[in-house]
Amino acid sequence: MAILDFIFPKTCLGCGREGKYICGNCLSRIPHTRPICPYCKHPSIDGLTHVNCSSKLRLDGSLSVWEYESVIRKAILALKYRYATEIGNEISDYLISSLPTLVLPTVHYLTPIPIYWYKENTRGFNQSLEIGRAVAGAMDWKFIPDLLIKKQSTISQAELGGKARRQNLKGAFAVNPTHKSIINGLESVVIFDDVFTTGSTLMEAGKTLKKAGIKKVWGLTIAR
Repeated sequence: MAILDFIFPKTCLGCGREGKYICGNCLSRIPHTRPICPYCKHPSIDGLTHVNCSSKLRLDGSLSVWEYESVIRKAILALKYRYATEIGNEISDYLISSLPTLVLPTVHYLTPIPIYWYKENTRGFNQSLEIGRAVAGAMDWKFIPDLLIKKQSTISQAELGGKARRQNLKGAFAVNPTHKSIINGLESVVIFDDVFTTGSTLMEAGKTLKKAGIKKVWGLTIAR
């Protein structure tokens, strides 16, 4: 038995059943999200940004798989704050099997939301990077783990409201200088993150990529 199994026994975070952190029965009870415009939050066809909400530096759309509740919420929090990285493998498998239910844009590149280098070194991993890598592989997309960098440490978004979230992340991201030479060749990019709450993180990251010259930028998250 792996050491991790002693620290985090494999019991469902929802019902306590042994065998997996996320059992299929608990997951099946969580509704899939309905597509909305990432800006006004009103219903939208396939997650597209409404024409009236769109602008040159805004996301072209955003999609999420599950509602952020129950076992998915517990799993994401455990992955973030308890460092149980094996949970990420289960989330990846379930996410990949659910992606065919989404009408995704034609893309060739996926990049994760970065975390500040000190936090990543302390935690030992970036959950969006690890799960995003698995998603890109399954979808046959090219994966760029560090297209974006986080320039500064910020307060945890979980502690802030909508307006404060936007202000907290203003100017926080930059295109990695090592990738500036390939930017012009990237027609479209999907930015991957774990949770869409107000959308501030994806919006700020998307604006950074649009400013760099990428024409189409979408967001994709596990939950909303």
